[in-house]
Amino acid sequence: MMMKSRLRLRNAPPLPLGVTPHYGGVRFALFSRRARRVAILLFDSVDDIEPSKVLELDPEKFRFGDIWSVFVEGIEAGQAYAYQLDGPWDPLNGQRYDRGKYLIDPYAKSIAGPYDWHRSQFEPHQPPLPMAPKSIVVSSDFPWKRDRPMHIPMEETVIYEVHLKGFTAHPSSGVSSPGTFKGFKEMIPWIKSLGVTSVEFLPLQAFPANENIHFNPDTGERLTNYWGYSTMAFMAPHAPYASDQRPGAEINEFRELVSELHEAGLEVIMDVVFNHTAEGNETGPTLSFRGIEDNVYYMVEPGTGAYRNYSGCGNTVNCNHPVVRDFILDVLRYWVVEMHVDGFRFDLASILGRDQEGNLLDNPPLVERISADPILRGVKIIAEAWDAGGAYQVGSFPGTRWAEWNGRYRDDIRHFWLKKGSIRELATRLAGSEDLYGPSGRTPLHSINFVTCHDGFTLRDLVSYNEKHNLANGENNMDGDNNNLSNNHGVEGECFDPAMRKARLRTMKNLLTTLMVSQGVPMILAGDEAGRTQKGNNNCYCQDNPLSWIDWRLMAEETPEQSIRGYRDPLGVERSEGQRLAKFTKYLISLRKSLRRFGTPVFFTGNAHIEGGLPDVTWHGTIPGTIDWESPEPVLGMLLGERSPGDCPVDILINGQETSVEFMLPEFPGKKWGFLMDTGIDEMVEGYPIDNPIEINNLRYVLHGPAVAILICTPQ
Repeated sequence: MMMKSRLRLRNAPPLPLGVTPHYGGVRFALFSRRARRVAILLFDSVDDIEPSKVLELDPEKFRFGDIWSVFVEGIEAGQAYAYQLDGPWDPLNGQRYDRGKYLIDPYAKSIAGPYDWHRSQFEPHQPPLPMAPKSIVVSSDFPWKRDRPMHIPMEETVIYEVHLKGFTAHPSSGVSSPGTFKGFKEMIPWIKSLGVTSVEFLPLQAFPANENIHFNPDTGERLTNYWGYSTMAFMAPHAPYASDQRPGAEINEFRELVSELHEAGLEVIMDVVFNHTAEGNETGPTLSFRGIEDNVYYMVEPGTGAYRNYSGCGNTVNCNHPVVRDFILDVLRYWVVEMHVDGFRFDLASILGRDQEGNLLDNPPLVERISADPILRGVKIIAEAWDAGGAYQVGSFPGTRWAEWNGRYRDDIRHFWLKKGSIRELATRLAGSEDLYGPSGRTPLHSINFVTCHDGFTLRDLVSYNEKHNLANGENNMDGDNNNLSNNHGVEGECFDPAMRKARLRTMKNLLTTLMVSQGVPMILAGDEAGRTQKGNNNCYCQDNPLSWIDWRLMAEETPEQSIRGYRDPLGVERSEGQRLAKFTKYLISLRKSLRRFGTPVFFTGNAHIEGGLPDVTWHGTIPGTIDWESPEPVLGMLLGERSPGDCPVDILINGQETSVEFMLPEFPGKKWGFLMDTGIDEMVEGYPIDNPIEINNLRYVLHGPAVAILICTPQ
């Protein structure tokens, strides 16, 4: 980066915080309350260890209250920089100023340069390390054309959770730039073909991929932070995800991806991690916040200097400190206004509701501000409503605008299909979890329903493993959840017995069908539509390799030879099943949209919505209109009445046992019953459109379990 040999420092307004290029120079603004010295270090290259210029800020000229601001003439966009601060060293009371550290600007929109996790850099008062990342001055210019937020209604939303790199990193993806923003664009047609509406990315904000200290015990491979739940710079896209590795290029590559997803009618939801940062606990590295204002940005125990750890990752962001609240709002607004993001999923969101001593608040200021912020009013906000400090707020997360990952839904649906749970629990989740969301005046659309997500077993592994198999993570199988509510169907792991694979495939179809006929907002994990496996590893946070990547051969067309002898050929049987499951998933999503019954904004009332129509729901067993909620038999029917003129009654029949069950169907004059799909018919890959169901000749339907069938009653 070239700069003028003589730079001039001038007064500049203290707000907004961060770095802003203007004609002739760049304005810098940094918050630090107790710093006695602030210097801006300028580097000719992101690889340089020593700065080419050190700009000392005179507090008499360039300090406004707690904000240090200056306009530097003679530099421009593309300039690499870092901050260096000095002040009190009092770790016991949360003051950790260290003159020797290069610090990332909290408002940096791009960071670059090599960074590795070395124990030596954790030590205080050591010389700057060659691996310290640099912040980059960037311009906000981008030709957005007519791109606008999608604003897809929650009742129409189907979420697809995906890892940006893992989606295309496998060689089978065939994209030009695997594992990048650019490579992801090439696979948008696949996502669009599924029928989902919203892509929810695992963390895309800059994180240290090489912070993991563990090694794979079998291969010796150093493991990584693959998922990215360890943020270094909250406004900066993760630079390694760019195909163009020039500093700052990742910003426009991200914007191009957003633009193309929008062009395809797909929303962009970002998984954001405000509960902790990459600086770890009190013995961790000083990268940014710790060296700027430690006990403002973090919850620190006074007198000991220990970090309160409600995140399980070493530190907890002090979210409800006024300065930190403003910072988080600034970050969210930036991603919406400058990057056109459509929504956020907040990791361990219960931490957003803790005060500065860690107590859970009834009306957390930050949660309220996010809900009411005028710029964020139109975006989706989704809480992972728990944290590692014991808070579990599913159904009780503060504020009526927040949707929630419904962990109760996941557990109860798994329990029914994999552990033979009760029909009462199943019906409650099918109906939108009114027990959780009704008392607070919320709706089924506050429930983000899911059976699997990035954290835990994939759908394939859920039906193939009873126990986690995480030895490859280098932690002696101690990591990951032990309570998976899974069922291997008789054999642990990979199996090529045709009958067992058929049983597993049917269970996957049952789980997916239940998800798609539930009130609320469904979310599926990328790769589950084709039965991707992680070989029983339920915590692949560190596996940046084919174990975590999507193998696109699963979706490939089977050959005649594979169709005949697929079970003898691991690739063949998985490809055959993957293709069938993918077609089935597409059909389910299209059926959900066509029937217009499963994303309603109100709970069932038991009353008719149109004059002369059926009640919105009638629960039943094998006989119409009768139900024994205490029955141990896992058999349930959900008859859905018309919601608007022209609708037809729909009956969801569920048989959770191995034997067959005969359902009696209600008779409606002038109408006939037909079935749209039945997971008990093994050869059925796709069902039938709602205007052309297969007619049922009498008022009886035999459901060979375990299975789900969807029936519709149309005019004769």
